[in-house]
Amino acid sequence: MRIVSLLASATEIVCALGAGEMLVGRSHECDNPEWVKRLPPCSAPAFDVSVSSGEIDTEVRRRLRSGEPLYHIHGDLIRELHADLLITQSHCEVCAVTPGDIERSGACTAPARQVALSATSLEEIFQGILRISQELGLEQKGELLVRRERERLDTVREKAKVFPRPTVVMVEWTDPLFAMGNWGPELVEIANGELLLGEKCKYSTAIPAEQLRDADPEYLIVAPCGFDLERSFRERTVLERYPWWAELQAVRKGNVAFADGNLLFNRSGMSVSQTAEVIAEILHGISFGGRTKGVRWRRMETPAKSLKAVLASSGRTSIAPFKC
Repeated sequence: MRIVSLLASATEIVCALGAGEMLVGRSHECDNPEWVKRLPPCSAPAFDVSVSSGEIDTEVRRRLRSGEPLYHIHGDLIRELHADLLITQSHCEVCAVTPGDIERSGACTAPARQVALSATSLEEIFQGILRISQELGLEQKGELLVRRERERLDTVREKAKVFPRPTVVMVEWTDPLFAMGNWGPELVEIANGELLLGEKCKYSTAIPAEQLRDADPEYLIVAPCGFDLERSFRERTVLERYPWWAELQAVRKGNVAFADGNLLFNRSGMSVSQTAEVIAEILHGISFGGRTKGVRWRRMETPAKSLKAVLASSGRTSIAPFKC
């Protein structure tokens, strides 16, 4: 079988099933495992995504209103690859290639068949794994994979339940603010956190910034959709514009964590259990083996720590005012 996967999580699932050799094409977002980057990319963003998060949001909304595409589909390449199976997603018209994108491009032609995954919940993610395994004739491997992921999540739940349950807000976009929904709240629950904004199994939604101020969580996790750790961390400058930002208890206590949204928090496949582990590490300091802090997430310094760093760089040891 020859597979073109236009969904990063599906590419991971195919590889986890031991069927990576069936992949002949990928999306521009497929980056894990590392070797899949050698496959020809069959899609590309339709606009510049290196601009600010606010500009990205504005352009996405404009394109949705006007009916312009968010992605370019390389239909000729897909046909040249003679794909038997084309994998997309039907969950969100923004975050990855949809069946509608394929239909408009004319990329899916007989005898290729198309599978579109949806992922509003952990259960839907697991059903997606089973569906791909069935398409590939690897049902037993799929069942084993799902069982292992459930067990891994159970381990997180057991280790985290002995700790006090802190309040949490997870942010999926910064300008405007989006409270994380879908399967994210389930992962917070598994990691023994109390989510204040965002609803389980419902779409992530834009919220007035003041809702974050009023919620004032003990912990804040920022993992913008499609942003790796470095890009996520740069979003702190967006949040720091709010006049009340420094007054949030999560900021004052050094409990603001920026995370890899692209590989973990926003990817509906083999990374959900690791995401739960990262949340438990952020909230409770639990280690599940392997380094994730500084690799998949990092804390934002408290204002006091930042000031100390400024003083050190200037050779000062006191916050007493400079004398003229």
